[in-house]
Amino acid sequence: MDVKKYLDRINFHSEIKPDLETLQLLHKNHLLNIPFENLDIHSGRKIILEKEKLLNKIVNEERGGFCYELNGAFYELLISIGYKVKRISAGVANKDGIFGSEFDHMALLVKIDAEEYLADVGFGDSFMLPLKFKLDEVQKDVWDFFKISKSEDEGYYILLRSSSANEFISQYKFGLKPREPNEYQQMCDYHQTSPESHFTQKIICSKATETGRISLSDLKLIITGNGIKKQKKIAKQEFQKLLKKYFNITLRSELTVPPK
Repeated sequence: MDVKKYLDRINFHSEIKPDLETLQLLHKNHLLNIPFENLDIHSGRKIILEKEKLLNKIVNEERGGFCYELNGAFYELLISIGYKVKRISAGVANKDGIFGSEFDHMALLVKIDAEEYLADVGFGDSFMLPLKFKLDEVQKDVWDFFKISKSEDEGYYILLRSSSANEFISQYKFGLKPREPNEYQQMCDYHQTSPESHFTQKIICSKATETGRISLSDLKLIITGNGIKKQKKIAKQEFQKLLKKYFNITLRSELTVPPK
């Protein structure tokens, strides 16, 4: 893979070596420059979890993607730099705290010396810097607090989040077994085809900024900065223009399901 081109894509121009400081910068820059988006699902373009396809879309086409694509590509970058990385499977918690099935989400575990770190550039609004894999230690991120706790299910762990370090809400449950891309394809197919999947129910394109986040969610533009959230409705004909303005994305084909 073209490491330099990938690094240019995420606006990373520092010295590269497989240490914690570099991992933190790579992780943050990825989130600031590559959006979490499901536009292919709504434009009839099938998502296949093959290395060349992922890298071509994210690096050459300057697009984003959802978890399997973003973390799948980030895995390839980290491996190329010299990190010890494994893909792990997670089940995302719904609003009732019930976790999704195996392979519902892909995250990464990176080993540096004797420590392991949870990395995830494919969960949308989440932690900006990798989290140390240390049980029940509250870790302050840029905006919120996170901790990793043991699950009641043997061999599984839960990522939790809080805005105040007091009341924590479950994000997802994950195991530590290394996984291969083909193991995620069935759930990837589900999320891009099933009417039950939240990815088929609405269009999203979102990325972090230095002060918050910017998102296009169907016909809503949402900008959060320094804790202040502004939201406004947009017209259908504005969607593509705003996609270009805020995310530098021009779709190769029209959306088959227009934003509502």
